[in-house]
Amino acid sequence: MSVQVILREPVDNLGSRGDVVKVANGYARNYLLPRKLALPVTESNRHRISRERVVADARDAAEKGAAAFAARLGQAVCIIGRRVGQTNTMYGSVTNVDVADSLSAQSFEVDRRKILLDEPIKQLGKYTVRIRVHRLVTTEVTVHVVKEGTENEPLVEEVDAPSAESGDASSTADPESTDE
Repeated sequence: MSVQVILREPVDNLGSRGDVVKVANGYARNYLLPRKLALPVTESNRHRISRERVVADARDAAEKGAAAFAARLGQAVCIIGRRVGQTNTMYGSVTNVDVADSLSAQSFEVDRRKILLDEPIKQLGKYTVRIRVHRLVTTEVTVHVVKEGTENEPLVEEVDAPSAESGDASSTADPESTDE
C-alpha cells in the first residue's frame, strides 16, 4: 500500500522540497511524518508548502554564502583528548557531538547532524571528517584524537618508514644474494 505526501525538506533518494511523491505507507507514517519531512497531500497543505517554500528559498540563498564558510571551516583542526589505557586503547569513542563541541570552541557553529561521521572514532590518530555545510556544499575537517592531557602540546606528524608497497626495492632486496 502506498500514500502520496508533499516533501517539506529535500530527502535523499526521494525528492526535493515541494515534490509530491508516492511512498510506502509505513515509510510515511514512521519516518517522514514524525520527522516533519513531509505532509499528507491536501489543498491546505499545498498552500502551506508554497508559503514555506518562499521562506526556505530565502534561507537557501543565505546558505549559498556557505561556500566562504566552508573554506574557513576546511582550515579548522580539531584536537580532541581522550583517556587511554596502558596499550593506547581509548576509553569510549569520539562522535559527531565531540567534533561539534570542538568546532564551537573555535567559533564555528555547526549542527552535529551535519557532521558526516560514518562510525565513531575508536583509535588515536589523525582523521578527516566530512561536514555538510549546505546540501550542495561539503567540506572536510582534520580531527586529531590524542591522549588526554596532551591537547595543548604541538602536534608532531609521524613519518612512516618506507614499506615494501612504496616501491623502495632497496629495502626489500637481500644484500647477500647475488645472481652469478
